[in-house]
Amino acid sequence: MRVAIDTQPGGASPNEDWVAGTPSLAVVLDGLSTAGLDTGCRHGVPWYVAHLGSQLVAALADPETSLTAGLASALEQVAALHPECDLSNPGTPSATVAILRQRAGFLDHLVLADSPIVLEEADGFTVLTDLRVDEVLPELRAEVEQYETDTAEHQEALRRLITAQRQTRNTPTGYWVASSDSEAAAHALVGSTPVDGVLAAAVLSDGVSRLVTEYGMATWAEVFATLRAGGPQELISSVRKVEATDPTGRRWPRYKSGDDAAVAFCQW
Repeated sequence: MRVAIDTQPGGASPNEDWVAGTPSLAVVLDGLSTAGLDTGCRHGVPWYVAHLGSQLVAALADPETSLTAGLASALEQVAALHPECDLSNPGTPSATVAILRQRAGFLDHLVLADSPIVLEEADGFTVLTDLRVDEVLPELRAEVEQYETDTAEHQEALRRLITAQRQTRNTPTGYWVASSDSEAAAHALVGSTPVDGVLAAAVLSDGVSRLVTEYGMATWAEVFATLRAGGPQELISSVRKVEATDPTGRRWPRYKSGDDAAVAFCQW
């Protein structure tokens, strides 16, 4: 498996996405926005995703370790790195997780929250994702989307949404993300696909996948054509060009004018 990667911040703030690729593994993490709210952690989201990603790659170096077990181990290891922080804080640094691993004749996948894995197959595309977060607090999401991005009203509505989401995050009635508790790994969506039926695969943060799913400005076929022609950097550039036509979120309401973006493009 050949993996090409890139990640770029969506603005002036530090990048909260993380990506890695090896000959058998592709990992994308998308750190959750804090909207300036307290997290109980002095390290921050970029630190969290960098350490979680590193621990994941190490844990999954052994092909006999399942993706679920590898994620659980990585979560435990990262929690042990900062015990002085308040890991019980509902805003403790968190992230989505998307993992694709080639093992023998199969591609194993794990998705936790809404960073998708897209498989290009001979008869079309399969999107592997976890959209449970979309079912939570739709009225507050709608409130955020009624304001232009970067306005005071938008920022206040976003803080209300994130405050409420924190109360449902990693609970049976809410949605699950990687955080400080290894139990989240058991709630990830996992599966396997025969590798000989897959032409290529893309592991994406939602800052990239929205080009198709939210903006509707490309098809998956066009995304994979861009990846083959110019690689992950060109795909992210395509997203930025689209966002530049709607900087205040009038056409496509969203949380940020430009979100952090990460891509791992896998070919055989």
